[in-house]
Amino acid sequence: MKMLIKDFAKLCGISVRTLHYYDEIGLLKPPFVDEWTGYRYYDEKSILRMQEIMFYRELDFSLRSIKEILSSPDYDKREALMQQKKLLIMKKERLERLIASIDSAEKGQIIMKVFDNSEFEKYKAEAKERWGDTEAHKEYQEKTRNFSKGDFDSLSEGMDLIMGDFSLCMRNALPESEQAQELVRRLQRYITAKFYTCSKEILSGLGQMYVLDERFKSNIDRHGEGTAQYISEAIDFYCK
Repeated sequence: MKMLIKDFAKLCGISVRTLHYYDEIGLLKPPFVDEWTGYRYYDEKSILRMQEIMFYRELDFSLRSIKEILSSPDYDKREALMQQKKLLIMKKERLERLIASIDSAEKGQIIMKVFDNSEFEKYKAEAKERWGDTEAHKEYQEKTRNFSKGDFDSLSEGMDLIMGDFSLCMRNALPESEQAQELVRRLQRYITAKFYTCSKEILSGLGQMYVLDERFKSNIDRHGEGTAQYISEAIDFYCK
């Protein structure tokens, strides 16, 4: 089955202009383009790809993130669908809580807690980390292409020193203190210099991963119980 772009757009409920843009950025390319007329044609595989894109768009993923996820060599469609389902359920439950809280708000009650969306955002960040074949990962591969075991050991030692300093700082200062914030800046500079360009967005994702991924959490907490959580909170304050 082949569909003209206008028919495919109508089926998907989006504009032809949007499909042109998806083609331009490499997110969804038509499998066939008539070399004489320039007409774009789409098929059943295009529909399945668009479904995946629309699920992620519904979850507020950026187009760039969606492209990285769907292009990842490790992408598992079934597992990704299960993650999408969990995220959608979390989003639905949050909306239900918001709707239910309106009556309380009308009575003058404080309902600020219902706006907390941190659990959803953490799981979303985890999904991105799982599937995103990001530019940062490519940069890391390029920087470490010719590294020896000694080079990697040296990088690990550098990270351990920073984590150890966070653990010491935790005993005397809050995550939002200037001492802790300077350590966050030091961590960001180190990652940028040794691994990949560490933007605030990437740093925020790392901060969440430090507590969500048990492997990272256990490794960081070798420096002292609660260090991973402390670093995560310090990074969260810095990035906001």
